[in-house]
Amino acid sequence: MDLKTLFKISYGMYLVCAKKGTKFNAQIANTVFQITSEPPTIAISINKNNLTHECICECKKFTISILNKETPLKFIGNFGFKSGRDIDKLEGTNYKIGITGLPIILDNALAYIELETINSLDINTHTIFVGKIVEAQILNNTEPMTYAYYHEVKRGTTSKNAPTYVNLKENK
Repeated sequence: MDLKTLFKISYGMYLVCAKKGTKFNAQIANTVFQITSEPPTIAISINKNNLTHECICECKKFTISILNKETPLKFIGNFGFKSGRDIDKLEGTNYKIGITGLPIILDNALAYIELETINSLDINTHTIFVGKIVEAQILNNTEPMTYAYYHEVKRGTTSKNAPTYVNLKENK
């Protein structure tokens, strides 16, 4: 079985934010997809080991910032390869507080969505959170970064906690 086949599925690059207590956290996510148009709902997949998972479970809401294709690898690395348990990921980042009381990352974002969690599904290492959209705004008309662009042009790598991680050494 060639698991690299999974690389052909289309994804984007997003920042998902939530909070636990008074602490904000954010992480890179590539599995974000629309479920329904009426009511408008979105699903995300988050690894159970990530602090963002704990945050969403506690506060029952999350925000998504859609990243543009010019987003620097260093910016993605801060949110994708570091833990919010060790650093304040939002320090030095341009964000605003939305109607959900959560941060909306504005740096490198072309749009954002605010959601209230309405359901979740336990999938072994990950949870799929389904959220009802309570606010959404387009910030600019730049082009979104696809996961393929991130890998092929930016030469980005995938965190072992990502739902799309494939250990290529074991897949030979």
